[in-house]
Amino acid sequence: MFIQVMILILIYLFFHLTAVEWTAFGCFWTNGQICSATSRLLVHENIATELVDRLVKLCKNIKISDPLEEGCRLGPVVSGGQYEKILKFILTAESEGATILFGGARPKHLNKGFFIEPTIITDVNTSMQIWREEVFGPVVKTFSTEDEAIELANDTHYGLGAAVISNDLERCDRVSKAFRAGIV
Repeated sequence: MFIQVMILILIYLFFHLTAVEWTAFGCFWTNGQICSATSRLLVHENIATELVDRLVKLCKNIKISDPLEEGCRLGPVVSGGQYEKILKFILTAESEGATILFGGARPKHLNKGFFIEPTIITDVNTSMQIWREEVFGPVVKTFSTEDEAIELANDTHYGLGAAVISNDLERCDRVSKAFRAGIV
């Protein structure tokens, strides 16, 4: 079993495509199988729809294939056990009321191996398993105030790492200092 840790991404107020690219990189680099993979995205409610739409569009263009194939951007997960664990997390999230906005299954063009499409899960609340445990996300939760975002970010047993993406450097500094994480 992997050591369960979380990385939190706070995307606040104004953003541009770079924020979406960094989010995808954090979510899917090494197939999300790294202890600092982005598992939870905290996104301000004013920009959530646009950001998630852009993230879905980007994910639709991720090449999923054998890692030795040229252009591959997403390979298989490490084992059959991990593959089953991830699929169970996805099914549980859906049964608890979350929305599987994109992905969540084996890519249609790959009939063997432990491949799972990039998966984006929304409509999450803080009592859901998908929010509380490491899932190799992203799991998206919106917030309305900076204080709420900090409270959500700090409500974890893990907190290995966090990131803040914003055009407002003072906000980045303030929020970064408020996070209880190993590295921000």
